[in-house]
Amino acid sequence: MTPEDITMAVWQRLAERRRELRLSLAQVSARCGVSLQQIHKYETGQTPLSVPMLVQLSRCLDAPLGYLLEPVERALDTASS
Repeated sequence: MTPEDITMAVWQRLAERRRELRLSLAQVSARCGVSLQQIHKYETGQTPLSVPMLVQLSRCLDAPLGYLLEPVERALDTASS
């Protein structure tokens, strides 16, 4: 799994969680104290996430880090099988 694959898997999970909570980009932006444009860049994979930002977003979206990283873990498990 490449770094780009990891970034893509995490941003897709972030977007999925935002939709589950029925939050707009603006609402996530306000909750996290990050610009709407930056949230959009994270969700579209234009900007890689740092670990501190991933932690902040997980808290803003009421999702454990494991939830956000689950697709990465599954892909790694599949690759090693």
